[in-house]
Amino acid sequence: MNNKIYCSPHIHGSETTGKIMFYVIFSLIPALFGSIYFFGFYVVKVILISIISSVLSELLFQILMKKEIRIYDGSAIITGILLAFVLPPRIPLWIVAIGGFLAIFLVKELFGGLGFNIFNPALTARAILLASYPVEMTKFTKPLDYSIDAITSATPLFIMKEKINEQLPSLWQMFIGNRSGCIGETSVLLLLLGAIFLLLKRVITWHIPVSYILTVAIFSLFTNENPAYQITSGGLILGAFFMATDYVTSPITKKGKIIFGIGCGIITFLIRRWGGYPEGVCYSILFMNTLVPLINKYTLPKKFGSKNE
Repeated sequence: MNNKIYCSPHIHGSETTGKIMFYVIFSLIPALFGSIYFFGFYVVKVILISIISSVLSELLFQILMKKEIRIYDGSAIITGILLAFVLPPRIPLWIVAIGGFLAIFLVKELFGGLGFNIFNPALTARAILLASYPVEMTKFTKPLDYSIDAITSATPLFIMKEKINEQLPSLWQMFIGNRSGCIGETSVLLLLLGAIFLLLKRVITWHIPVSYILTVAIFSLFTNENPAYQITSGGLILGAFFMATDYVTSPITKKGKIIFGIGCGIITFLIRRWGGYPEGVCYSILFMNTLVPLINKYTLPKKFGSKNE
């Protein structure tokens, strides 16, 4: 009788990195087509430039570093799409190309590539672009205006925060996506369709999105803010389901995911309510990314027969 005990893993899963990446890309398609409908054909250029610059940056780094070429796994494509989704509809294309380079070359590959980056690449690139090109990164346009010189319009979060004399979109308009905002964040309906698909395929779990969104809603109630507007405005739905759930930059355990989501929700609301910028999703997720190793350390189950160090 063979009494040997072999090391884990003992179970081989059928899911591959490429397959998971394909699921995520597929889940983003509804919001992608919605963005084209609401903001016109120019956003196709933004998305394509973002994807191309991301993929080429990854290829360039891997060639220069003489590493295995891994552009076929789809991760750079997802980064390109998500980066485009958090950019204004009329952003100059050269800024988009810089963003793709920063997301892949600086944030992802310099840290070791897929599985080793500390921060979410798309959100980090957005934060850098916002600091570098604040005017271009905060110029939003009205939806369904496909002209080159589209009319600029304040986002719902900016209207609520600054209490400017401009009518807020209805909750229905917010839900379907007929409002000003970044390219892929406006349609809650289309984003939720993609999110449901990822949940059904078990690519993501409910822990981070639900704890994140509920935290924002609860804080809104206690401060006399409208929870429905806080949830449907800005990039909360996009961030909660597609950014904060990133495998590499989010906690491993269920308890850790809930802590992560609550932390994101608190920081998002604090920035929205009292910060100098009307939106806090990007910075909240990036800040919580830094705490992931600590969250994992204190939420991972203790090994049997071992002592805590």
